[in-house]
Amino acid sequence: MAAGPSNSVVWDQSRLADPHRQPDKAMRVRAMFDAIAPTYERVNRWLSLGRDASWRRRAVAMAALQSSDRVLDVACGTGDFARAFAKAGPALVVGSDFSAPMLALAAARPVARAQWCRADGTALPFADASFDVVSCAFGIRNFQNLAGGLGEFHRVLRSGGRVVILEFSIPSFPLAAGMYRLYFRSILPRLATWISGDRTGAYDYLPQSVETFLDEPALRRALADAGFASCVTRRMTAGIVTVYLARKA
Repeated sequence: MAAGPSNSVVWDQSRLADPHRQPDKAMRVRAMFDAIAPTYERVNRWLSLGRDASWRRRAVAMAALQSSDRVLDVACGTGDFARAFAKAGPALVVGSDFSAPMLALAAARPVARAQWCRADGTALPFADASFDVVSCAFGIRNFQNLAGGLGEFHRVLRSGGRVVILEFSIPSFPLAAGMYRLYFRSILPRLATWISGDRTGAYDYLPQSVETFLDEPALRRALADAGFASCVTRRMTAGIVTVYLARKA
């Protein structure tokens, strides 16, 4: 499936029933992001009530960057997470994404010590052990092959390097979970679609892809299976977002 025009449906109800098992998931995700790129940051600010910036800052702080560190931000989108890392003063930040329109928006705002590269997160064009930190904000859920993507993170990290993952999660407290699901399923898709003018189904895909993705214990196991150790997690904003920090054993 090639990336289509912005008014073409990418995620219909039949595919949303099980989005992670679609054989052409990667191509659909790319078409979706190509379409929503112009309004992506604006929608994120509105839907998170501005909390998305603080999530990234706290994740960067957990990474405990050194001035000599080389950082790779995978599925960087328009570059918000990569820019947050660059502000912490590492030697280099590389932002990679497989959506050309998203990457073009990232590159349109140059940042000191930052570079941009078009790449698939499950087939990274970098040498083994070439980075000290690999990060990914709200991106691993979109991989066609999660194990392959985590394996690539592990491969390009040096020994003892850190992986920092930000991902949506479901609150563990029942009342908070109920309120979150009401917002996520009923309010967010309508509001985001109205703000963005999207017709691909991107904001129907978002809640469904979160609810059908791995929970925290399962994602910790996936990281361990990929060769990562010492995984610590931190939940934020009543548990709707989780940071995972692990090291290459």
